[in-house]
Amino acid sequence: MTPQDVPPPPALARAAFDRAAEERLEPELVERLRADESTRVLVVHGDRAPLTSDGRLAYVAPSEVRGGTWAFLGRDADARAVLLAAADGDDEPPVADLDAELTWGSLRAVGADLVAEDAAVFVAGLSLGRWLVDSPFCPRCGARTVVRAAGWARECMGCGREHFPRTDPAVIVAVADAADERLLLGKNALWAERNMYSAFAGFVEAGESAESAIVREIEEEAGVRIAGLHYRGSQAWPYPRSLMLGYHAVAPADAVPRPDGEEIVDVRWFTRAELAEAFAGAGDVSLPGGASIAHRLIRDWMDT
Repeated sequence: MTPQDVPPPPALARAAFDRAAEERLEPELVERLRADESTRVLVVHGDRAPLTSDGRLAYVAPSEVRGGTWAFLGRDADARAVLLAAADGDDEPPVADLDAELTWGSLRAVGADLVAEDAAVFVAGLSLGRWLVDSPFCPRCGARTVVRAAGWARECMGCGREHFPRTDPAVIVAVADAADERLLLGKNALWAERNMYSAFAGFVEAGESAESAIVREIEEEAGVRIAGLHYRGSQAWPYPRSLMLGYHAVAPADAVPRPDGEEIVDVRWFTRAELAEAFAGAGDVSLPGGASIAHRLIRDWMDT
């Protein structure tokens, strides 16, 4: 396979950035960096972050932030420290006044349009921030926890147990027919108003492999037992804390799909021409946005 043949990675997995994990061991690291005005701060409010007029992440100085839960994300390409200040979407934004030239953008909406490094920082900040904001208490004893390791761990003040950010593995799969002429997509009950169709997805259950989860999910949701399967790639998806493992699969020639009628209310075969039309905004069917791995899986199949 030549470099030209390598398919592009999912939108939120195009780049990595220097997390500088060894620095997390320094006591009071966040406090020291907050006192340094050269530090860059990524503010996350709910699932949104500030953006510049040209679509880049907008960082602020530590002195501009009011409140929020803080953590050390790492170092940018110029070795400058990057901190996170995260707040729940129901709370006030942790910046008093956002510059008039800046706007708030959600990861779902802008993730695919960000430059690769910005996408990597945003998805890491949102993933870590949601855990920090949502998990102040110990799941074992219920006591309050305190943040350790510059935001990457919590220690329970009751039982002493240490907790780390959770990542829940989930599988997502695009299913082609045996002739490779059509792609099977499903419509979730939550998407009825938007008439959106997407790849099939579900969480990996306890004691289950990713491959077994795919076979189970497709059979449960679409009534099809797949005949072939191969791994495509992964990306973080912090809604709320998933790692999406993407696959392509093949349905047997005699497959007769049917929705489960509860989570999936319709299943439908699409040709490449129909998908191209939907991506162009024509017709009444909508497809997943560019930040999702479902979008990448569908595009993969269209481009073959």
